[in-house]
Amino acid sequence: MKLGRIVGTVVSTRKDEKIEGLKLYLVRDLGLDMTEKDTFVVAADALGAGLHEVILYAQGSSARQTRVTDARPIDAVVMAIVDELEVGGKALYTKNPTQGEG
Repeated sequence: MKLGRIVGTVVSTRKDEKIEGLKLYLVRDLGLDMTEKDTFVVAADALGAGLHEVILYAQGSSARQTRVTDARPIDAVVMAIVDELEVGGKALYTKNPTQGEG
């Protein structure tokens, strides 16, 4: 799996029937410092992610292992929405920094 951020959507009115109904996102790769890299993929959404979310995605044959993408010609799929990212004991990303306060 790779770390990325959803930066846009891809709309296609004409497509193969096997990918009809799938939401397609433009996902930019992220480095461990949470900066966006120049590389990107178009990934099918398997779980209802949204714009600007930090996600994990899979490519290649692994992308066809979800319930949503099984037996479909998909090369990348959003598989998880990241809540927190920690490296070496240091929190690099928290989806909702106010969660748990009250």
